Amino acid sequence: MPANKPPFDGEWVKLGELISKAPIERCGDAKYPVYSMTMRDGIVEQAGRFKKAIASKDTSSYKVVKKNQLVVGFPIDEGVIYVQNHDAPGIMSPAYNVWNIDLGRVDPSYLEFALHGPRSMAYYADKMRGTTARRRTLTADGLREMEILLPSADGQIRVVNTLDEVRSLIEGASGQIAMLDTLVKSRFVEMFGDGQWKRTALSEVADIQGGLTKSGKRDLLPLKLPYLRVANVLRGTLYLDEVLEIGLTAAECEKNLLVEGDLLFVEGNGSADQIGRCAVWDGSIAPCVHQNHLIRVRFDERVLPVYALAYFNAHDGREQIVARAVNTSGLFTLSTGKVKALQMPLPPLPLQQKFADFVNNVDKSRYIVQQKIEKLQTLYDSLAQEYFG
Repeated sequence: MPANKPPFDGEWVKLGELISKAPIERCGDAKYPVYSMTMRDGIVEQAGRFKKAIASKDTSSYKVVKKNQLVVGFPIDEGVIYVQNHDAPGIMSPAYNVWNIDLGRVDPSYLEFALHGPRSMAYYADKMRGTTARRRTLTADGLREMEILLPSADGQIRVVNTLDEVRSLIEGASGQIAMLDTLVKSRFVEMFGDGQWKRTALSEVADIQGGLTKSGKRDLLPLKLPYLRVANVLRGTLYLDEVLEIGLTAAECEKNLLVEGDLLFVEGNGSADQIGRCAVWDGSIAPCVHQNHLIRVRFDERVLPVYALAYFNAHDGREQIVARAVNTSGLFTLSTGKVKALQMPLPPLPLQQKFADFVNNVDKSRYIVQQKIEKLQTLYDSLAQEYFG
């Protein structure tokens, strides 16, 4: 039991008193919606979430999961444990464990919040078993032995309502971000969608090159610089919370330094949706280089990077990337040669600048909303710590 007293009265209860192993019910020849477990959004219907089927063709061995049953997946220490809250029964991977919840003692939503609280996450990390990192999970006995604080029924509802309200505000603000992204895409189509300009190969308007290959020998080099990996380049944005360092020579440094405005393409991915995703380097870390799985495009004065980014994230640009990225093995990969061969319309620079100014104004609004999201997330995390820490 933790030393800090939570803001409500309750008793510490072992999870085994609140859940019990559900009898296994297989799908067989029956028709059910296929559910998937996601780290952020819990249990979702596969057909509405993914563009392609990710379940096995033969789902006869899949487990039937009913509303208000608890599903335990892996890696559990990343929060892959959720309550099935869809009205319709569905089927899920036979690798998952399904538990019945004592609905007379614990509200399913409260239980789900508690199982994602800081104390529970620390428990999973300490008690997990298994040799493969992404497959490590708790034993059934380990799960039963975990304790959660159980307030009265009214206390559970108050906690759920408070956390749901903050989470709803976060989702609403995230929706505003999505609307701003849609606004930029719509403006791009409005300004450039008629295709009246001659298409030009990137090789004619940009310098294009790969990056540094990671190897153990680089650890011995005295010069170390931050470098961008595939994980740092998302679609249209950069993720810079985890930037590693790489060893390199002075000559490599001079050749591979990133410059603000460089467009970075992801070289390879197993998914057609993710291949060639790109973002513009903002120069926020200097000096900085990039690995060989990112392809750097540095435009001359005829192209504004924000215009090029919007084009290659739009339908026509994406269609080109996917078409060129397919190889004989069915995987998706780009090369500097393939990127050089990509083509784009070249509208007048003043028109590109007009679009860039519009994007800049939208980015100001996006920044304000993003700050709001971060404050709400801090509030949510502090409440979770207060309730379940």
